[in-house]
Amino acid sequence: MRNPKLSFKHINSIAVPAIISGVIEPILSLTDTAVVGNVSLNAKEALAAVGIAGSFIATLGWVFTQSKVAIAALVAEYLGKKELDKIMGLPAQMIGINIVLGTLVYAITYFATVSIFKWYHAEDLVLEYTISYYRIRALGFPFLLFIVSVFAIFRGLQNTFWPMVISAIGAVLNIGLDFILVYGIEGWIPAMHVEGAAWASLIAQLVMSVLALILLFLKTPFRLKIQWKIHPELKRMISISLNMLVRTIALNTSLILSNAYATKYGSKYIAAFTIAFQIWLFFAFFIDGYASVSAIIAGKFKGEKNYKDLALLVKIITKYALVVSVSLSFIFFIMYPYIGQIFTNDVEVIATFEMFFWMVLIMQPLNAIAFVYDDVYKGMAEAKTLRNTQLIATFIGFVPTLLILDYFDFKIYAIWIAFLVWMLFRALLLRIKFVKLLKLNLY
Repeated sequence: MRNPKLSFKHINSIAVPAIISGVIEPILSLTDTAVVGNVSLNAKEALAAVGIAGSFIATLGWVFTQSKVAIAALVAEYLGKKELDKIMGLPAQMIGINIVLGTLVYAITYFATVSIFKWYHAEDLVLEYTISYYRIRALGFPFLLFIVSVFAIFRGLQNTFWPMVISAIGAVLNIGLDFILVYGIEGWIPAMHVEGAAWASLIAQLVMSVLALILLFLKTPFRLKIQWKIHPELKRMISISLNMLVRTIALNTSLILSNAYATKYGSKYIAAFTIAFQIWLFFAFFIDGYASVSAIIAGKFKGEKNYKDLALLVKIITKYALVVSVSLSFIFFIMYPYIGQIFTNDVEVIATFEMFFWMVLIMQPLNAIAFVYDDVYKGMAEAKTLRNTQLIATFIGFVPTLLILDYFDFKIYAIWIAFLVWMLFRALLLRIKFVKLLKLNLY
């Protein structure tokens, strides 16, 4: 008889809130992109600035939020062992570290902002807009690390509902503030242009962090009382986080290079790339809603040493993720002539976007497979495997492909072909490793 935790109902009870919570972040970025891309003054430069700064903030987020994997995995593992009481003080210690880290990252990057964005090839008005947007929005970085840590606790407890509620409230607030602060309300609130979008995101993050704190106390057994005696599992949690940090640095090398090269090709290319990449992220978070079920349940199965159901879980989730990815691609193929117009009215940017966006769509099934296996290994806290896979995919797959095709003047196509190779490496290597894991534990 199939484990009830693998039923369609149970999987969707985790996946649907995770999808809603996951897609909210790219929806917010898409909203920023659409709102800023339609301002009446210097829309192309404003769109490029939000794309560059948003990409860098996303990079920082992905790099410095990797403790979420460790928190969720260890909470799930101890839940599977029925020994949650043994890690009561552990999440609070990690959250404390994260808040200090977030504050330091903001302080350091604030003073290095000009150098950072010049490296992205931003200049003149684009550079000016990028700096002003970043210095406001990145104030929310410590709040982001706190929110992500609390969400990880809920995920470890197999609960994605409350993170969804918090994310939804933050999204509605952010979208409303985007329109109000970017465009202004005549006679009441002046139009703040790019800075308005940054303030909208910051205010939303502050509200979300307050809600996360309240629900942590109301809906989980964990508290934020810092115990000065170091928890025995903190070393393991930090080790997982550091390995995930290396993995994420490798991952973001690809993202940073893609933005840098798109900017180098010209403002129409970085503007078009920004739109396509935000949609790519939307797809990624949507597909990852199902893939993340692998992470949430895999950690518990590991604690139970239940590898038979783990194999079945991956098979089921892969099917669901493929269905979602193909469906999304089909919908966007139908909408192809209209997508670019949603985000900008610049004819040149729309034409550039339509020239390559089909490549983003055809790689989605491959992305789905890679995301499922990514999340399985996150759930089992196998950070070394994820680290090594990402290093190979980035420095043997993505980087050489980009450099070679750029040399032959493929321009924007070079970036997306490199992404395709990158995802292929990730999917194949993790699949091979997972088959070996099952053979070791089942046969």
